[in-house]
Amino acid sequence: MVDSPGRITLWGVELFVATAEEGSISAAARRLGTSPSTVSQQLTNLENAIGATLLHRNTRPVALTPAGEAFRRRAGNILNEAALARAELAMGDMTSLTRFRLGMIEDFEADVTPRLLTRLAGDLKGCQFLLETGASHYLHDLLDARALDMIVAADMGAEADWMELHPILTEGFIVAAPKGAISATGDVLRQLQSLPLVQYTTRHHMGRLVAAHLARQNLTLAHRFELDSYHAILAMVGQGAGWTILTPLALMRARRFADQLDVMPLPFAPLDRTISLTARKGILQDMPARVAAELNPLLQEVVIDPAVAAYPFMADVLRMH
Repeated sequence: MVDSPGRITLWGVELFVATAEEGSISAAARRLGTSPSTVSQQLTNLENAIGATLLHRNTRPVALTPAGEAFRRRAGNILNEAALARAELAMGDMTSLTRFRLGMIEDFEADVTPRLLTRLAGDLKGCQFLLETGASHYLHDLLDARALDMIVAADMGAEADWMELHPILTEGFIVAAPKGAISATGDVLRQLQSLPLVQYTTRHHMGRLVAAHLARQNLTLAHRFELDSYHAILAMVGQGAGWTILTPLALMRARRFADQLDVMPLPFAPLDRTISLTARKGILQDMPARVAAELNPLLQEVVIDPAVAAYPFMADVLRMH
């Protein structure tokens, strides 16, 4: 069905906001799972309906006109009101939800996420599920931009006024070293300092978290490799290229390398992070709390119990909320 060019549609408003925030029609299309031609046509329809040019499309990045700036201030309110209306019409029964946009950190993509979606699909039979998997900072950006309804990701700092936060799991960082390279009876830190650190990239929040913690410990560690994949990092550690600092979730996600590694607590001050479910307040009623409740037994079964069975010291490192 083709929307009438003379009408303002919610879809057109959503595509306009995505284009304004991404600065690109193609990026807006990727974000919302449609084609650039669809975005361009919907933007034309919206401009025709409003009677004003909203975007300079021949600039890179795409720039808002003065009319576009004015409309952008209203567009966020339009999308928020639409989301609130959908929630109110559900009358407390979220089984009538028709679309659910969920963001999940990569650590959960193989084991936890499919089982969670299967459970939710059983309750929300008429709902279309849109899943985005990525690093925590990326998911937080999408939630902030209203491209997602709910995310499960690492906390990034101060809680904003618009956030509904459900802490799920706190995990301490740990060490993975080449099998047999470190003697547990010796000075573990000194032994690690004799090996290169295979570092998680500081372009991402978790890498910066680790780097800042090492700086607070006055530790300067030689490193030659800075990677954005824990599969690649643990493959290199298993081959003897050095050691790394990571979370239990990252380790369990790449546990096919387990027989090549020795895993141990940090030999200096502990560092941890909290994984939370975050949504916008007042939009999805009790659904964020329900999804968090679904996640708790899943994480216990799929992550915590296997981790503690393989590495008993992790009973002190992993904590459910």
